[in-house]
Amino acid sequence: MLDLLICGLSDVYSIVYVLSGVLSFTILVFTVLGAVCITKYRSALKTIRLLRQNKMLMSAVPRVEPPLLPTRPIPVVVVEEEEREPPPKSPLRPSTSARSSSKKLWKGLQQLQQDPPFTKSDLNLLQLIKAGKEGVFYQARMTRGTCKGHSMFTCKISKEGVRLKHVDMEVSIMRKLMHHKNILQLLDWNATAEPYILIMEYVSYGTLRTFLQTNRAHLSADSELQSLLTIASYHIALAMQHLRSKMIIHCDLALRNVMVNKFPWEVKVAEFGLARDLTRMASRRSSRWRNPRQRVPLRWYPPEYFKNNYYSYKGDVWAFGIVLWEMQTFGTLPYPNLETSEQVVYHICMGHKNTNPEGCRPEILHIMRDCWQEPYTLRPSFTDIVCMLESIMENDADYVDVESPEQVVTDEAEIQENNRLRAASAHTQTSSDNRHNY
Repeated sequence: MLDLLICGLSDVYSIVYVLSGVLSFTILVFTVLGAVCITKYRSALKTIRLLRQNKMLMSAVPRVEPPLLPTRPIPVVVVEEEEREPPPKSPLRPSTSARSSSKKLWKGLQQLQQDPPFTKSDLNLLQLIKAGKEGVFYQARMTRGTCKGHSMFTCKISKEGVRLKHVDMEVSIMRKLMHHKNILQLLDWNATAEPYILIMEYVSYGTLRTFLQTNRAHLSADSELQSLLTIASYHIALAMQHLRSKMIIHCDLALRNVMVNKFPWEVKVAEFGLARDLTRMASRRSSRWRNPRQRVPLRWYPPEYFKNNYYSYKGDVWAFGIVLWEMQTFGTLPYPNLETSEQVVYHICMGHKNTNPEGCRPEILHIMRDCWQEPYTLRPSFTDIVCMLESIMENDADYVDVESPEQVVTDEAEIQENNRLRAASAHTQTSSDNRHNY
């Protein structure tokens, strides 16, 4: 019994010892934490006192304004909303985005501070060529001197509200497409201040649409009209083939955007305001429009754009088929019976096409229909179209042109008369020989 009592007391003592140890450790931890908090509090009080002293000293010192330097005004650089970066919270700790934004601003300032090569006041605008949604084309010349040796040239003056980013993209694409006989060549440009100006090579007759409309009576009476239109179509296809080789989509191919210097041998594709360079995009196969509300030429656009917001190289092929139809109808507006945009979109999405033009040769009509194939994967490439047009022109070259049908009849009569006289002479000579032989 005594042993059991002793064991019970030992267990109680063990529990008391454990509880005492835990209580002591807890007290020690709280003591250390209290000491640390007191130290931090005193340090904070000391810092506050120092800051107050410094503030009093700074308020006692008179403020000196920086001197005004006689510098010329720097134009303001407007950063687009897509590229606008938030301002840094503290100049002592600039973020990476702030540094990149500063570099863009500084680069823009350096570009704007450069003296522009020319302005609108340096141009003598002679004749209006066409007015587009983003710019106006003129035949022009410099008031003094020339532009890189060209006394006459074509200039595009941007309208108000056109973004500098779009002008830079157009210039970049035109520079990439340099040195092709069927693309309007860029000579110089001014993108430092509005209105933005692009100077391109001179063309004699303006747009192909205006040329065909103006000369419709004369061309309609020409027996070689279909051959002439085929040659012009071939040169447009060569230009589009060059765009495809550079991975550029035009997105605005229409008869109004083809310039004429000498019909039909010198026609040039122009107006690259909507063009896109696929080498700068993530998807090189095609691209979707970032802004579906952007104004586009609906009557020249394929059904996949309206159904899936999709435009590829085969979209330009579709537009080329519309251009062939425009040429055959002397610049008639596609889908002439439809007035509203909703009607045009519904008409195209339902699979309806333009009616066959009167007098169109079957070979061109076949190419036209191939360009409007659905789905778009069935449409030919511009390389295929160039080969088909070359074949047509080779067949045209196999025929000899004559002045009039009467001339053909006269020539045939003369040939028959000559053959009759030759046969009679041969018969007389044979009779004479026979008499001499006998």
